[in-house]
Amino acid sequence: MISAPSHISKRPLSVLRQLLCCLVFACVAVPANAADYSEAQQLLFSGKYAECMKVAKAEVDRGVWNENWSQLLLRCHLLTGKYEEAVSIYDAAIARFSNSIGLRMIGHEIYNYVGRPAKANQQHEEIVALVDKTPWRYSSSKDRVVLGRFLIAHGEDARDVLKLFYDRAKKSNNRFTEAYIASAELALSKHDYQEAANSIKKALELEPNDPQIHFLNAKAWSTDQEKVTSSITKALELNPKHLPSLLYQADNTIDGEKYDVAEELLDQVLEVNPNHPHAWAYRAVIAHLRGQPEKEKQHRERALGKWKTNASVDHLIGKKLSRNYRFAEGAAYQLLALKSDPNSLAAKFQLSQDLLRTGDEQTGWKLAQEVHEADEYNVVAYNTVTLQKELAKFETIETDHFIIRMDAREAKIYGQQALALLEEAHDVFTEKYEAKLENPTIVEIFPRQRDFAIRTFGLPGGAGFLGVCFGRVVTVNSPASQGATPANWQSVLWHEFCHVVTLTKTNNKMPRWLSEGISTYEEQERNDSWGERLSPQYQIFIADGALTPVSQLSSAFSNPKSAMHLQFAYFESSLVVRYLIEKHGIQTLKRVLTDLGVGMPINKSLERYVGSIDKLDKDFEAYAKEYAKKAAPEMDWKWEEEWEELGPGEFVEKLRSHPNNYHLLTRGAAVAIKAKRFEGAEKALLDVKKRYPNDRQANGSLALLAMLYKEKGDEEKELAVLNEFAQLNDRALGAYQRLAETQLEAERWSEARKNALRYLSVQPMNSVGHELLAKSAEQLDKADDVADALYALLEMKPVDPAEAHFRLAKALEKSGNRESAKRQVLMALEQAPRYRGAQEFLLKMRQKAEPGKEKNSTEGAL
Repeated sequence: MISAPSHISKRPLSVLRQLLCCLVFACVAVPANAADYSEAQQLLFSGKYAECMKVAKAEVDRGVWNENWSQLLLRCHLLTGKYEEAVSIYDAAIARFSNSIGLRMIGHEIYNYVGRPAKANQQHEEIVALVDKTPWRYSSSKDRVVLGRFLIAHGEDARDVLKLFYDRAKKSNNRFTEAYIASAELALSKHDYQEAANSIKKALELEPNDPQIHFLNAKAWSTDQEKVTSSITKALELNPKHLPSLLYQADNTIDGEKYDVAEELLDQVLEVNPNHPHAWAYRAVIAHLRGQPEKEKQHRERALGKWKTNASVDHLIGKKLSRNYRFAEGAAYQLLALKSDPNSLAAKFQLSQDLLRTGDEQTGWKLAQEVHEADEYNVVAYNTVTLQKELAKFETIETDHFIIRMDAREAKIYGQQALALLEEAHDVFTEKYEAKLENPTIVEIFPRQRDFAIRTFGLPGGAGFLGVCFGRVVTVNSPASQGATPANWQSVLWHEFCHVVTLTKTNNKMPRWLSEGISTYEEQERNDSWGERLSPQYQIFIADGALTPVSQLSSAFSNPKSAMHLQFAYFESSLVVRYLIEKHGIQTLKRVLTDLGVGMPINKSLERYVGSIDKLDKDFEAYAKEYAKKAAPEMDWKWEEEWEELGPGEFVEKLRSHPNNYHLLTRGAAVAIKAKRFEGAEKALLDVKKRYPNDRQANGSLALLAMLYKEKGDEEKELAVLNEFAQLNDRALGAYQRLAETQLEAERWSEARKNALRYLSVQPMNSVGHELLAKSAEQLDKADDVADALYALLEMKPVDPAEAHFRLAKALEKSGNRESAKRQVLMALEQAPRYRGAQEFLLKMRQKAEPGKEKNSTEGAL
């Protein structure tokens, strides 16, 4: 537990525990004019701050003996940034209500904002003294919540506060909304979203018109875009001037690189509160991302105002920069935050995350451990520390260029293949993009998706992400983490390492669309089946006008309408890169990356080489539409949702009116195959294949045609179509296996090996692909392939380990590795002492080693 700052007594929690043992349960103070107060509170909720202030001031001036009016008046002043005016109001209120701890919490904030830290600290000291002197006075639900927030501010155990203060406040008065709000805020700060959601649900039942509760609901459901949008919309419907909701929107808009829109939202905040520290902090972030260091400095100074030690300002700026992949700059801001407040766990933990993502792992793990020890309720800190223990069990493969960490078993099965691919990527991309990597790239491959998510995002989740690159550090889901239909792990590694090179070249100063676009484009260049390709669904998106202008393309990643729209953003970004290279050359693209590295905004750089951004938007849109049209000019891609409900007769009628419709033809063929109406299905599918030869869909024309021929027993045609499909689809395990097995039977060894390798590029964690590779490579005398496959098979505990050891011994002997070969044949004999073939092989090895020495028996070789 973090000790309290030196100006605060270290006894508060023990004193406040004593409070809870008191038998006095005071009621929440109710204003003398309760109806009027409720109306005034609704003015606050609706954003009518001036009117609320006027009503509250009138009641205070009238001398109503209730501190709630003073607190309401002060809250209005804080919301609108009238900090200096608030001082005299507070001084008068505290003189009148000298025992109030709620007022003193507000006073602490006011004095900080006006640059009087000693007076601010005094308010907290007086809270301790008051509770120490008369604890029974502060047993109401309202004061319990105040004391809980006080203790959280001074680093007391969050679980104790939740249990001993907030939960008891609810028990004492289960209709006291503020207790549920406080519980939710505390849970959100510790990333306990389930607890937060439970508290918010009750708070909404009690006070549905409070926009703050709807805002908290958006934060609690941050992974559910629909709920986030509806909650923020409701908050702003209730209060168009709700500052946290406006800041939340600005935050998301910055991620989409719509800086002008973010500035407009921040203007709305500053119109209410010209001194809002976080609005100015966000402006500093935008200035940094735009490469405007002087403005950044000015906005930061404005954010701090007179409260020069407000650590939340630097913490927010740094956290937002890290969110935009500026981890080194983000870490520098966290250090500034910690200088202002050495006890800021939020800044310390963010710093640990930044350092872990820039490769300073020793310090990063150490800081994470310190945060966990100080705050055991912090879910992300707990997850991070737990993950460190899991990572310690991983096997590490190191070279000059890479530090690869992966599960020990997986490392033995395909670790060397992963390394070879990464080394190839290193040579290709560093030369192509003229980039030098000063430090080894750290690649961590996780066999459990949960661990990948925790390492990458801090919390379980992140479904759909295959890999993430932070710059020098790459995290990847292994095939074992992805269930029955894994992605192509080689494609993922190729994609992520390309990020390493481009992010390094640009000092992490590149928009997401360009980073993803280059990596996806490079996947496509490396292998015809890799990367996002034009699909029937993307054809529909393009036809429906869903292309995002190049100038706004990063927003397609930050706020996609659906998972499919996010995938489309990858495709569109790669198409922009293809357009730029085709029209302006690879050198132009490299010049743009160089410009980004020195801080030039992307649009300004593009204008230098390709003309105005408006023209680029228009030219690319025309290019994309033409690109889509060329793929299948005679194909109709239209699809209506109501077509899902068509009956058999209606479906046939619809097909007659849309004879070239891809979806109707393929779906109709699938139904016909199931009903064994092969002739009609074949005719339809061959028609689609002719018009759209590059159909890589798992349920598309080629896949269905192969299924049809298999059902008919026409193996020759089935295999011919499967071969076409395998060249287009990078995760077609069934096709790869079927082709390899039949090619082995036909003694077409090279083709069998090719499909075995394809299989292993998707799923190396079962024995099928390794056995196919071993058999084909043995026939081709590719000893290294045989050895790799058999080493992997032995890790999988084969039914006949003696045979596997023996085959491995023969492969190793062919490659000149005699000592390892001898070891393997002895292991074969250990498993099966009477294995005649192994005995003879060992004898021949001995004879080769000592050619002049005769051996009379196999036993003499042992």
